[in-house]
Parts: sequence; structure tokens; C-alpha cells
Amino acid sequence: MIGHLPQSLVVDGEEYDINSDFRTALVIIEAYNDETLTDYEKMLCCLKCLFKEIPPNADEALKQATWFLDGGDMPKSKQAPVKLMDWEYDQSIIFPAVNKVAGYETRTAEYLHWWSFLGLFNEIGEGLYSQVMNIRSKRAKHKKLEKWEREFYNEHKALVNIKEKLTAEEQEELGFINNLV
Repeated sequence: MIGHLPQSLVVDGEEYDINSDFRTALVIIEAYNDETLTDYEKMLCCLKCLFKEIPPNADEALKQATWFLDGGDMPKSKQAPVKLMDWEYDQSIIFPAVNKVAGYETRTAEYLHWWSFLGLFNEIGEGLYSQVMNIRSKRAKHKKLEKWEREFYNEHKALVNIKEKLTAEEQEELGFINNLV
């Protein structure tokens, strides 16, 4: 149906209600990006968060979950993606940009369907978020930055460079070193 926002997914011919709010999707994405979790724990998080009742066929449920989280039948790029953004790291520039498109503070909305949030996200225009993404994209492709982009990058490296999370072992080692100093 045109314009339909799914509130359930069909697994093995049976319909299962889902938690379709954007916050649920972001929690799942955060779990999949968490290197401390095993693949099994990530999949379990996805199923427990998304489905109100977990279907018996976990493999098919995960396929449907992936379809939902990917925005349904949206066209996908065939190139291997380069990580240009991180939902958690970039939240301070993503939400203001989405809010500008929406015309309200999306985080305070009682409910906002994941696909509606994705639609708002995909309509982000000129602003800080698009500047940062453009610079990251150019740097990833080893393209020359314009003078103003170089200046922006030099002044905002912490914003442009995605800071990789340390593993628990690396954090422990860093803590140990800091205690020695």
C-alpha cells in the first residue's frame, strides 16, 4: 500500500507487531556497532527490541528486521559503504539537522515512525551536518578540500574525524597508564 508505515512484519506467513519508533531502531543500530557484543547478542538485541513477540523462525525474523531497518524497499548502493557517519558519535549534529527539516524537536515526540525519521534524515539540506559529511566524503575519496573546507577541518577535527570507540581491554589499559602517570 502506498504511504503505509509498517507496524508489523510478516514472518512465515504470520504477522508480528513491532516497535516501529525511531528510538528502537537507533538502539538496535547502536547494538550492532558495539564491538563488545557478540554477533549472537546483537541479533538477540534486534529481535527483542523490534518484535513485541519474537517469531520462532529467528533467521526469517532477522531478514524482515533488516528490511524494516533499511527503510523497506529503498534503493541500495552496490558499492561497499565507507563509514561516513556514526549515529551515536554524530547525534549532536544529526538531531538539529533532522529537527530543522521536521520543524520540531523530534527527540521529544511521543512517537515517530522509523521510516518517517529516515525520510526527515534523508531531506537534510545545507548546514553543519552536510558540511561535515561532505568533508568526510572528500577525505575518504582522497579528494582535495577547498580552502574553506581545510580551514573548517583544521578548526573542527574532533567533529569531522569519527573517534573510534576503545575496546574494554583498551580502556582498561588506558586507565592503567593514566593511573601510573
